[in-house]
Amino acid sequence: MFHLSKKQDKHRDSGRRLITLANPKSPIAEQYRTIRTNLQFTALGATLQTIVVTSASPGEGKSTTASNLAIVYAQLGKRVLLMDCDMRKPTVHFTFQLSGQTGMSTVLAKRTTFDRSVQMTKVPKLHLLAAGPIPPNPSELLASPMMKQLLDEVKEKYDLIILDAPPLMHVADSRLLASETDGTILVVGCDNSNRDLVLKAKEQLVLSGAHMLGIVMNKRERGGKDAYYAYTYE
Repeated sequence: MFHLSKKQDKHRDSGRRLITLANPKSPIAEQYRTIRTNLQFTALGATLQTIVVTSASPGEGKSTTASNLAIVYAQLGKRVLLMDCDMRKPTVHFTFQLSGQTGMSTVLAKRTTFDRSVQMTKVPKLHLLAAGPIPPNPSELLASPMMKQLLDEVKEKYDLIILDAPPLMHVADSRLLASETDGTILVVGCDNSNRDLVLKAKEQLVLSGAHMLGIVMNKRERGGKDAYYAYTYE
């Protein structure tokens, strides 16, 4: 049975501030563009069409990072699909103030099609596939042949697909996705992350066969008023 919580409805219209739209000339927005550029160099000519964005624990900023990265890629003129694969605690449709009535869960359960579920955002060339109603079996849906079929379908339609995945140390969903995509970004919240959990999360990604693209250090104070975000790459 699918579940759309009252809490979701309550916060549906609240939206979240996307810095790359609200203040595109800010230093933080520039950091997202720098991450985009660094990812292009990281690819070194290899295909980089599907990217998973995850974290070790909740609250480290993975969904915010995934959303802003999707925007800066779309601003480059690329056709971008943002997929909310966190079917346990979906938030991305709130961020873009779109419907969460259908999405990943209903497409993977074959209750609707991708074309009927994908939504246009206010950012040109950026589309969103919301998580949809919360299903009882997210891991089974993500591991199903339908998920591979969906990825094959969207790769024919978009230049870049960014998958917002659940925290690694809580469920297996992200490892399933990471093994099926071109690369994975691990977001680390400097104000609340646990070093041991981050190291274990990275180890889990490596064991699952994921291609680690790098680590985004989020919420990192560097002393200057304009240096709230920073990033490093391996």
